[in-house]
Amino acid sequence: MTKKGFSHIGLSTLDLDKTREFYEDILGFKPVRCDTIKIKEGGRIRHIFFDTGRDQLLAFMEAKDIPDVPVEYDAGINRGLGVPSAFYHFAFEAGTEAALEEKKQELRDKGVEVSEVVDHDWAKSIYFKDPNGMQMEYCCFTRDFHDEDAVMTERFEAPIAALGLEETPDIVSTNPPS
Repeated sequence: MTKKGFSHIGLSTLDLDKTREFYEDILGFKPVRCDTIKIKEGGRIRHIFFDTGRDQLLAFMEAKDIPDVPVEYDAGINRGLGVPSAFYHFAFEAGTEAALEEKKQELRDKGVEVSEVVDHDWAKSIYFKDPNGMQMEYCCFTRDFHDEDAVMTERFEAPIAALGLEETPDIVSTNPPS
């Protein structure tokens, strides 16, 4: 069997309408499947899949009135676990350095707080958050990988702030710009 990447990644949201607006209108991902699932024991789930490119989907579920599912919880993953936002995040492919710069400006023009471009030696990235507080990234490769890249090596030193590790659950904004 050949490796073809992800089929989809499933995430939770407390506000599917706000999430849909962000992923469709801000990021430009096309919704390709939307369902409402009636739960026999009571309640419902709204479920939406976005095409992020190359037939790879990002899905969100919003539960309403389902027994034993909390009404409120932290859908941002990191805050709920008590770790900085950099630990669990999703990166979308930008393609080129020029496209990365364009995406940074496009997001800023739409009111999204976006980092400056970060150079990782093998890739460059920008970082921002979705309405659920999830860390998101656009990334582009800047060179091919080499055999020595697969060897665990101390390659550089960086301050905590440069890696987004200074955040604690008490500091992270729960209402990023949309």
